[in-house]
Amino acid sequence: MGQTITAQFDTRRSADLAVEHLVQEYGIERTDIFIAAATDENTSGAAIGGADAGAEQPGTPARGDAPLHGQVQVSADIDDAIADKVRKALGEQGARNVARS
Repeated sequence: MGQTITAQFDTRRSADLAVEHLVQEYGIERTDIFIAAATDENTSGAAIGGADAGAEQPGTPARGDAPLHGQVQVSADIDDAIADKVRKALGEQGARNVARS
């Protein structure tokens, strides 16, 4: 039996790290994990993160053009047997609104 777990993240970087954790720690196939904007608008999250947070090279100004229009949603189709562990792992990666369907 299976279910879908969804969670929302403030940054795309947090969402990407959560996906890597699910794949590497729990063996969830990447084809069973989906990342999308949590709203109808294109977004890289609700907060600056990752490459948008600061300049990688000294003397290069930080970017200020990230589309911050809401959270990034991650959903994963998982086995019921690991559902509690996956919810906990997502929370540890900064997930908000973790739910199952």
